[in-house]
Amino acid sequence: MKKVEIFDPAMCCSTGVCGPSVDPELTRVAAAIFVLEKKGFPITRYQLTNDPDRFADNQEIQRLLTEKGPDALPVVMVDGKVEKVGAYPTNEEFAAWFEVKLEELSKKPKAKLSINVKQS
Repeated sequence: MKKVEIFDPAMCCSTGVCGPSVDPELTRVAAAIFVLEKKGFPITRYQLTNDPDRFADNQEIQRLLTEKGPDALPVVMVDGKVEKVGAYPTNEEFAAWFEVKLEELSKKPKAKLSINVKQS
């Protein structure tokens, strides 16, 4: 089974729904990762703001940041090897790496929402 690590640039969240406008690319990636994680596939995301030690400890990430600066991010590693620099994986790439149907990654995740209402 492939192991995917994504080294994200500095941002407030990985979903793309915070801030002044929604980033559809981050939303797509977050949805695909959600589906894959639910299936038990190993995907880890590191954010520069929250996980600086992960960036500092990885020699390949350090090399890319030294050569290209923050424009190198995001960096995607598959089984410890750099697969993509400066862009997120496409759904086709996710599907190929994890051997799932592309259609599975295009489905919108359904999450159950429960609301507890206190009555006075």
